[in-house]
Amino acid sequence: MKLVSLEMGSGGRLMQDFIREKLLPVFKNRYLGLLHDSALLPAGLALTTDSYTVDPIFFPGGDIGTLCVNGTVNDLVVSAARPEYLSLALIIEEGLEMATLERILRSIKKTAVRTRVSIVTGDTKVVPRGQADKIYINTAGVGRLVGRPQPEKIKPGDKILVTGPVGEHGLAIMLARNNFRMTSRVRSDCAPLIFLLPLWKNGALWMRDITRGGLATVLSELADKISYPLLVEEERIPLSRTLRGAVEILGIDPLYLACEGRALLVVKESEANRALKFLRNSSSGRQTTVIGEVQDKTGRKGEALLRTSSGGLRLLEPLTSELLPRIC
Repeated sequence: MKLVSLEMGSGGRLMQDFIREKLLPVFKNRYLGLLHDSALLPAGLALTTDSYTVDPIFFPGGDIGTLCVNGTVNDLVVSAARPEYLSLALIIEEGLEMATLERILRSIKKTAVRTRVSIVTGDTKVVPRGQADKIYINTAGVGRLVGRPQPEKIKPGDKILVTGPVGEHGLAIMLARNNFRMTSRVRSDCAPLIFLLPLWKNGALWMRDITRGGLATVLSELADKISYPLLVEEERIPLSRTLRGAVEILGIDPLYLACEGRALLVVKESEANRALKFLRNSSSGRQTTVIGEVQDKTGRKGEALLRTSSGGLRLLEPLTSELLPRIC
């Protein structure tokens, strides 16, 4: 008898297989079949939904409240939509301290104001002790399209950009659990990606926020969508000094650690310098880096390759196990 496993929600290969084999055959339609982070609907609208079960609910750099708003907003932004409206559904475990709930609600309100979205509907359920872990949150977001992802137009020479140091959210969550009896100054990168919206009219062909499965998984998924291989340079991938030190001690590959405020972009070759300058002039994108490009000479269709600091080539594959449960 086959059972559901944690790996099926990891963002990696098993989750992709589950979606393609179990969900798409049942619900497939022209909106769902594109598998964007949001459904691109008629009348210029986009719709997304997500659920948040992060453990712990408070972590360095944010909490489940900031996470649920930023995560939903970012799924709309990378789908070329300006976020406007959110729903908010709370599943609360009996016994949660009211002060904790009020703190989370304040975080949600503050983040919604910052991202200029309105919470316009919602739901509240309370379940008996032991049937949840303090609080789970589900959101849905509606946005208005300002462009459209065009992965079919990606061609050799187009540049691959990352908007800042990767992996900090995943590591912050891991260390906040205190499983390793280790302290660090790493903070979650949880933040909105609203500043990316103008690029949909200035050279961006595709975007994805780097969440579960990390940068390596997102690159592998992108390579699977297009007709050319990808080549990224290990030495160009931005990693903070603090994160480098921690992952070396823990033996973790930072390319599989999640972010909650970083994005991977493919930009037309002719617009790349202008896009890079625009992003670096933003306080949220000042550490944006070109990490590679779309290839037609190195690699084969469907491959995402990493040129290592020693000069070799490494094939990047999707996450195949549960590296870090409940990071969002």
